[in-house]
Amino acid sequence: MTKVFNDQFLKACRGEEVSHVPVWYMRQAGRSQPEYRKIKEKYSLFEITHRPELCAEVTRLPVEQYNVDAAILYKDIMTPLPAIGVDVEIKSGIGPVIDNPIRSLANVERLGEIDPAQDVPYVLDTIKLLREQLSVPLISFSGAPFTLASYMIEGGPSKNYYKTKAFMYSEPEAWFKLMDKLGETAIRYVKSQIAAGAQAIQIFDSWVGTLNVADYRTFIKPVMEKIFTELKEENVPLIMFGVGASHLANDWNDLPLDVVGLDWRLPIKEARARGVNKTVQGNLEPALLLAPWDVIEERTKEILDQGTESSKFIFNLGHGVFPDVNPDTLKRLTAFVHEYTSK
Repeated sequence: MTKVFNDQFLKACRGEEVSHVPVWYMRQAGRSQPEYRKIKEKYSLFEITHRPELCAEVTRLPVEQYNVDAAILYKDIMTPLPAIGVDVEIKSGIGPVIDNPIRSLANVERLGEIDPAQDVPYVLDTIKLLREQLSVPLISFSGAPFTLASYMIEGGPSKNYYKTKAFMYSEPEAWFKLMDKLGETAIRYVKSQIAAGAQAIQIFDSWVGTLNVADYRTFIKPVMEKIFTELKEENVPLIMFGVGASHLANDWNDLPLDVVGLDWRLPIKEARARGVNKTVQGNLEPALLLAPWDVIEERTKEILDQGTESSKFIFNLGHGVFPDVNPDTLKRLTAFVHEYTSK
């Protein structure tokens, strides 16, 4: 018997009426799930993402366990970088580490181009497999140029992004060439994922909140405009998300995208009052998932009451699920959102 396809997430992205507020969680696939931890005892992230059947299983797990309204492909934002000549290693307890950081215009000019069919066929194969298996939409994603550049310049994770900002301010020619290179990489990478079957795309600019509005508009917004303008032609919902970037919400609202992702710092009501009129996604504080249920329920109601003043709303966390979260809490939260908002 064919499963009925649940399109509530896609409808909400487009601002259409829904039967309930759709729910999915950033980092829903992975570290908080015992089944995933068991898989990780045998396979690294690299190995999982290079095995389409295993990667599809990891992506599917939270959909089956939590009854969420969308799946998000299990992979890393660093995935396309080796194809353009960046030596990146995901080190346990640290994150992405890059041994050949960008330091000059010459370094930028040496970067190559991605050919997704040749360079990341396993990503495309996983997407095709999931489209056969899922009865909810599949979200895929790409890192945004600033966030990717921050790793490439810093050489790994950073708390202050001083090297990145210094490069941006002092080497504008190299900076804009790097933005163009990473923008083109993102466009090619995302288009290949859509062609393989991805039904929505989230662009993660995880660390762009470190910039002020003026610098964002000068150094970042032009490449984001280009990325979203080109991807808009693909006719799938486009979502923008970053952490600590509430001051950029109106600039994101101006871009040719469909959904503005909010972290937990900016209430939905305030975002609407500031003029954000597109679909919004968010934004429960992830740490609340460790609180007693009555606290989670109360805070979730506040968000839902604000979000449901418009049909343009998707429930999510204000950032990703972390390892200490009990999967039963996410299952209960999903059921609560569905029940509270059912029409």
